Order: sequence, then C-alpha cells, then structure tokens
Amino acid sequence: MKAFVLERYGHPLSAVDMPVPEPGPRQVLVRMVASGVNHADERTRAGEFKAVFRLDLPKVMGGELSGEVIAVGSQVTELAVGDRVYGYTGVVAMGTWAEFVVVDADALAPAPRSVSLAQAASLPVVALTAWQSLVTIGRLQPGQTVLVHGGAGGVGSAVIQLAKHLGATVATTASASSAETVRRLGADIVIDYRSEDFVQRLAETPVDIVVDTQGGEITSRSFQVLRLGGIVVGIAGTPDPALADQAGAGLMVKTALSALSFKVRRQASKLGVRYRFLFIEPDGEALRTIAGLVDDGVIQPVVDRILPFDQALAALDQLLAGGTRGKVLVTTSEQEVTAHA
Repeated sequence: MKAFVLERYGHPLSAVDMPVPEPGPRQVLVRMVASGVNHADERTRAGEFKAVFRLDLPKVMGGELSGEVIAVGSQVTELAVGDRVYGYTGVVAMGTWAEFVVVDADALAPAPRSVSLAQAASLPVVALTAWQSLVTIGRLQPGQTVLVHGGAGGVGSAVIQLAKHLGATVATTASASSAETVRRLGADIVIDYRSEDFVQRLAETPVDIVVDTQGGEITSRSFQVLRLGGIVVGIAGTPDPALADQAGAGLMVKTALSALSFKVRRQASKLGVRYRFLFIEPDGEALRTIAGLVDDGVIQPVVDRILPFDQALAALDQLLAGGTRGKVLVTTSEQEVTAHA
C-alpha cells in the first residue's frame, strides 16, 4: 500500500510502499477513503511534541479518517466488515495517511449516514476538539457565552455549531468576507479581527469559555474577556502540565511544561480565571453522539477542499499557507475529488 511516512523529525515526509497492516484483537483494519489534514500533523513532523509523546519512527502520518471496515480483530463485536466508519487514531497511533490503516476499535464510530465518507473525514478532529473543549473541559451550560477565535476555520465552525446547540450565546472572530458564513453556522456576535478589537467589543458581554485557536498574544488578551472563573481552552498555544499527565510522561516533562506555561497560568490566576491546553484524545463514544448530531442537522461538515491522496504533502502545504474555510482533506476516491471540485 502507499503511505506517507515520517522518518526523522524535522525532515520532509516520504512517500513509500509498505505491507498492509494486520489488526490486533481489539483493532479494526479500515480501507481509507478520506483523511483530514491538520496543523497538528505539521507540529508532529517538526518534533514539537517529541518530548511528550514518544513515537517509534518511522511512522505513517495522519490521525483522522473515514473509510470501510475490511477486517476486525477477534475481540471486536461492535463493528463488522463492510461498516462505514470514521475516527481519530491519536497522535501516537496515527497511520491514516495510508491506503489501509489499523485503528483501535474504541477510536472509531459508524460514520454519519447523511453525508459522504469524505465529508465525514472532516469531522473527527474538529468535532472532538469542540466536544472536549466545551463539554469535557468547559462543562458548558445553557445560557453561557462562548468565544471562539477563527470561526470560519475547521475547529471554529464546529465549536460555533456545537455551542449553539448546547444553548450558548456564541461570539467569534472572523474576516469580513467570512462574516455571513459564521452567522449561518449560528454565531450571534461576529467580530472582524482586522478592524475590531475583540476585547473592546465584548466589554459588556462577559465570556464563560474561550476556545483559542491562535495562541500567543490572543491567549493573553482572551483572559480579559472572561467572567470570574471562566476558562481559556488553548488549541494552538502553550502546553500546560496536564498534557504530561495525559501523555503519561514523566516528572521531568511535567516540570518542563510547568515552567513553559508558568507565565500564562500566572496571568490567568491573577485575573481569577483558568487556562487549559487541549490535545484531543480518541473517543469513539463521543463520535457516535456527534454522528447523531450530524444526521439530525445540528452539525454540518465544513470542507474547504479535497485533494487526491497522492497530493497529501501539497494538501499540508496549502493548509499551512492559511486562508482556508473549513477542512482540507485527501481522498483515495476520484469521485469525491470530482464532486467537490
């Protein structure tokens, strides 16, 4: 099978031919139809997380997929050959930038029935980010207010839709050209990040949860819009010590992350608010719930472009260049490429 492999941190990915893997007892072999391309893929390639998440290189890249089950392990009862599935493998397992991939059964769920498999592949990372930000960490309640930066992007679009469904007032930053798009998704307050200051705009609208897709100065300024006890959930910012616990890393790594995030955590503490870095985990149960929300019309996939699988490296470059609205995907299906052209 064809696959894109990380052989050394910081080096370009290699296109290789390799054997089709075999599933273990609690694993499933999936014929990949589509795979998402994410900023975390580049951060992994560059080695940003190598001190926290131990990878055995060489490693097939990619963590997000949809496809068809073609074999199941001896202990798998919840999925069967022929099932259409989608899922997120996690940053250690990875493997989705390949024509076939072995996935833990617990990381998969039946794909939404109302969308194509390519569209389904756009959902796991962004939907799990939204779910774990708002539900798992934020414990969002009806009537609360959410701010998500970059509402027209993949994560932003999912956060807007889920937060609105959960009964929140939703504010987002976006370009003027994307304003109508994010309003259609459910945003109540749209802030043009090029001409408006989101802190000033939200001065009379205290926020309970900020989903921060930007990092840096945006993180620091986001603390200023929170009500007492509110939280900034960072997607692209500074990792905190909780990441070491999540990864099962040792005390040395936890101490390093504590020092790295000290400034941002101290700033939050002084204002009576909280900061938490989110590195999503595989969660098949949450994806089952999300699939139901998609089929009920609550969440819609937002896809910017779909490229042929052999253009995976170009797809990553296009994502990193910025300006995309929604997800960038690669697919083994010529029909999916043509349908989205």
